[in-house]
Amino acid sequence: MSTPDGASAQQTILVVDDQPHIVRLLQVNLERVGYRVITAADGIEGLEQVAAEHPDLIILDVVMPRKDGFAVLKELKDSAEFRHIPVIMLTVKAQSMDVLQGLRMGAEMYLPKPFHPKDLTMLAERLLSGERFPDTELPV
Repeated sequence: MSTPDGASAQQTILVVDDQPHIVRLLQVNLERVGYRVITAADGIEGLEQVAAEHPDLIILDVVMPRKDGFAVLKELKDSAEFRHIPVIMLTVKAQSMDVLQGLRMGAEMYLPKPFHPKDLTMLAERLLSGERFPDTELPV
């Protein structure tokens, strides 16, 4: 992303998770490497932040009050305005059916909790640099 004068603008990451300690951990680690981080505590607030802030990347929990991450992901990927925003699902729902559901719905990555903050930071950097991960054959 660049500004009208050609200068590089700071990239924004939206973290949507209902666990304050996870949000803070991600915020500290991502800000440390230079990202602007905005947060939301549930799916509805997350969608509001997407509309207001147009983030460059979304880190999205699945199990949340008011609207779960799968419902948020569906709304994002159904939207012509927001479907291009890469999404990393970060969740305790790590059974193969959950992973397949997230990937089939359009998430770029599905990272189970617990996770290492450096791994997530590396994935974010790769996605924000425009790198896309190879498509894998998903079982039908």
